[in-house]
Amino acid sequence: MRSRLATRFCIVGLLAMALCACASPTPQATTLPPLEEATTEATAPPPTTAPTAEPTGTPVPSPTAVPTNTPEPVVLGLGMGVSFGLRQTLEAAAEDGLPLPNGGAFQVIGPESSFWPPTRLEAQALDAALALAAEGEALLVQERVYAAVVPFDAIGDEISRAELEARWRGEGAGPLLATADVLDELRAAMGESSQVEPIEEAAQLLGRLQADPTAVGILPYDALAPRFKVLAIDGRNPLSNRFEAEGYPLAIGLTMEGEGAAEMADALAPALGEATNRDASRLTQLVMTGVTAMTRLTAHRMELYGYDYPARIIAEELSAADITHVSNEVPFIDGCVLNTTAGNLTMCSDYPYWEALEAIGTDIVGLSGNHVNDFGRAGALESLAYYEQLGVPVYGSGRNLEEACASLLYEHNGNRIAFIAALAFEPQFAWATEDQPGACPYYQEQERILTMVRELSADPEIDLVAIELQYLETYNPFPTDQQVIEFRELREAGADIVTGVQSHVPQSWEPYGSAMYGDDEGGGPGIIVYGLGNLFFDQMWSWETRTGLIARHTIYQGRLLSSEILTTVLEDYAQPRWATPEERAGILESIHGAAPPRP
Repeated sequence: MRSRLATRFCIVGLLAMALCACASPTPQATTLPPLEEATTEATAPPPTTAPTAEPTGTPVPSPTAVPTNTPEPVVLGLGMGVSFGLRQTLEAAAEDGLPLPNGGAFQVIGPESSFWPPTRLEAQALDAALALAAEGEALLVQERVYAAVVPFDAIGDEISRAELEARWRGEGAGPLLATADVLDELRAAMGESSQVEPIEEAAQLLGRLQADPTAVGILPYDALAPRFKVLAIDGRNPLSNRFEAEGYPLAIGLTMEGEGAAEMADALAPALGEATNRDASRLTQLVMTGVTAMTRLTAHRMELYGYDYPARIIAEELSAADITHVSNEVPFIDGCVLNTTAGNLTMCSDYPYWEALEAIGTDIVGLSGNHVNDFGRAGALESLAYYEQLGVPVYGSGRNLEEACASLLYEHNGNRIAFIAALAFEPQFAWATEDQPGACPYYQEQERILTMVRELSADPEIDLVAIELQYLETYNPFPTDQQVIEFRELREAGADIVTGVQSHVPQSWEPYGSAMYGDDEGGGPGIIVYGLGNLFFDQMWSWETRTGLIARHTIYQGRLLSSEILTTVLEDYAQPRWATPEERAGILESIHGAAPPRP
């Protein structure tokens, strides 16, 4: 074992510049000779011509000095943007004697300011230097991803990198808001700034953003909550399951340079904590869609242009989700006869129509629609058998009442979600009975469902509960007073996501945050979506019925991090397209303006 590290280590930021001169002369370890065993028998000296006196006793050998090889402490310098909290953590680890590759300990020095220039680091006799920065090629030790945020009901979706940097300099279209520790870390990526005034506590951020519509906030990725809307930066959104941090302006990291850097990084890992605050292996994107009924004129266009015709424009985005949900209102009947008669309300889909749902990557299907028994109990059983043949999990309907009201458990990337669906509407012949198929009747089973939500919410093996109701159909963005009461009741029972799948027009959304941001209503992060509108259905008779919403929920480490609103417009009785920016702004203004008053 060498007396010091064979190569001096340099933990720097991801900037291309080097923060310290890592190479320095390597002290050579001294090789110790083997120790001789002491004996009690004297060894006679070589003969000489002079007389030798007789020994008077057994001689005692002189003790042999044993050289020690105690490593000198490794000096760890703290540089740019390293927070006071991290310094305290490292100092505590040093006091506890955290072992290093050379078997020794380490000591912490610096920083003298929150932004140490590289020359200052080079002037120190450091074995390692810890700093934050934004770009580079050194070994990444720890990564932090941040997001630009505004209130959930803001209309804009994006901010440019140039505007973000201008706000940092105090020259943009409005202020930039963040806590002091976040600003310290961002200095590594964006440089010094005396123009950004820190807010004292994270709980103040939402109120400050709501008070100033021009303001933009910055939050750590893992501290996001549904009451914030995440802005894409030049089209890049950290919520996406296709996001790459490289080149993203709000991604910073700790890196290490030098021979043996990996070993040094491993030694410091317990003190540094999580390697990233955005671990892609713990992230799940759930897409939930509105009314699907591939029948009447929608079916006619599918017969003309191909069974995947409805999905062609939106398929790429929806199939990219980790879990894609569809609420299908009508049964699959083999050889279903096409009926385009105006006002036809006896609906079915032929087996090949599944191609449209397959194209959008459908993983699960909610069957709480009030048309599930349009072709009788036998038709409902046939449709359930078809889903089983496809290997697609369903919930909300079943061969009997018990099966219809059961939850569906689905796990992805360690996130465990319980899905529940029920029909809170007529006709009665659509309801399941003790021994007959159909949808779970909500009001007959309301107490049972509320109890199930409470129990699943309290179950440590379940992370999120998502419940959807086929509710009273209205053609208004405003939810009814009773709808607000009953959806909030489910939320208060512990449901994280409450969705109305009945509405043929987009309805308002109601996000809940967390105590961290001054919002402890409803028991933690969550959202109520009162109505999504249509996905695949032929209602072209008004602008409102042509518009639709798709909910994209980001779930991270077992909690709802954020909910995005995707907006569509129906064309040709069958095919939704993405709304233009102007159309999208109008749809968002409509649903946000229809939001019920907060309790």
